[in-house]
Amino acid sequence: MFFILLITGFFTSMIGTIAGSGGLIGMPVMLLAGLPVHSAIATSKFSNTLSSFSSFFYLLRKRKVHWQEALSILPFAFGGGLAGGLTAGLLTKTAMEIIAVCLLIAAFFIGFLKKPESTNEHQSASMKRTGPFLAAIGFYDGMFGPGQATLLMHTFINKGVSYIRAIAFTRFQTFVSCSAAFLAYLFNGHFIWQAGIAFCLGSIAGAQTAVRFADKVPLRTARAILNTMTLILIIQILHTLIM
Repeated sequence: MFFILLITGFFTSMIGTIAGSGGLIGMPVMLLAGLPVHSAIATSKFSNTLSSFSSFFYLLRKRKVHWQEALSILPFAFGGGLAGGLTAGLLTKTAMEIIAVCLLIAAFFIGFLKKPESTNEHQSASMKRTGPFLAAIGFYDGMFGPGQATLLMHTFINKGVSYIRAIAFTRFQTFVSCSAAFLAYLFNGHFIWQAGIAFCLGSIAGAQTAVRFADKVPLRTARAILNTMTLILIIQILHTLIM
């Protein structure tokens, strides 16, 4: 099972870093491998914590983003993720899937609206009025999670942030919210270390592979990939609800 989780972690993180929705691969494989659902979520949070920070730190070193900008996200991401992790289980899986579909459908259609011009890579990204959205996405990520990174990518790109910077901010928020949520799952005894380490090693490798290619992707192509992944995720969740 170690090798299966290692490979799954790699592709989950690589796809998730580029366009989000890597959980389309990761969660079903972990459940098929026999992990209980809460343990699978805990494994995902653990691996996302480390792989997201590794990819964010790479972009930070390349000066694609600055600490001050990223730190403005921290309270919203941490508060939302911790609250979501602590309240996981209060809402049914079906209720969360319905919420996810509504959010993703809204993001999908917003993705076709006229966008503000992409900000220069070295300009400060405006985060005005995005705090509540980031906190809500962090809360959703802590409780459930599928599509979280996709929603974040839509949020940042629709604010006029360049694609590579949107990845950096998304990876930072994912790192913070998943850290907070993982603490809640660990405290409740849901984490299986053997599975988590295997999945995490693959995730770090996948994230590092993705960020080295992401800077070469044009924004128009990135938006097309993002909208395609959003549509696939909507179909997948709707199929789960109907079945």
